[in-house]
Amino acid sequence: QTVIYPLEVMKTRLALRKTGEFKSIFDCAKKIFKADGVKVFYKGYWPNLFGIIPYAGIDLAVYETLKAYCVEKYVEENRSPNALVLLSCGTFSSCCGQLAAYPLALIRTKLQSQAGLSGKLGLPAEQTHTLGLFRYIIRTEGLKGLYRGIVPNFCKVAPAVSISYYVY
Repeated sequence: QTVIYPLEVMKTRLALRKTGEFKSIFDCAKKIFKADGVKVFYKGYWPNLFGIIPYAGIDLAVYETLKAYCVEKYVEENRSPNALVLLSCGTFSSCCGQLAAYPLALIRTKLQSQAGLSGKLGLPAEQTHTLGLFRYIIRTEGLKGLYRGIVPNFCKVAPAVSISYYVY
């Protein structure tokens, strides 16, 4: 995760760029580095790292619990749980993990979007680090603001994770 994280930052910056701002991924890396140095490639790293722990823990625990319950119920009927049941367990467990970790993912993305733009955005210092941005979102948008964009995220992540669990 630590080694590839700079690519995540560049992916975010490339997705948000203005047309013609960067000629290539190398140009993006060079311009971002020139603007803020090497630390900019790790903008949002801490919320990313701390978000992995609750997401993975909750996701795996919920999946294993649901799967064990379903297997037990189906064994009583001398059957195995079908693919739809296992996919549903994976989808539900992924959604539970995302509910816990999504605020950190949102803050990570917001911080990544600032990479290489520190002087150009004119943001107050409070909005340029994890805790300050968290407080700012709560103060200006309420708890709901920490979950902006979660529905498309569910649509993207839940099927992929449930398929992975089914194969697992």
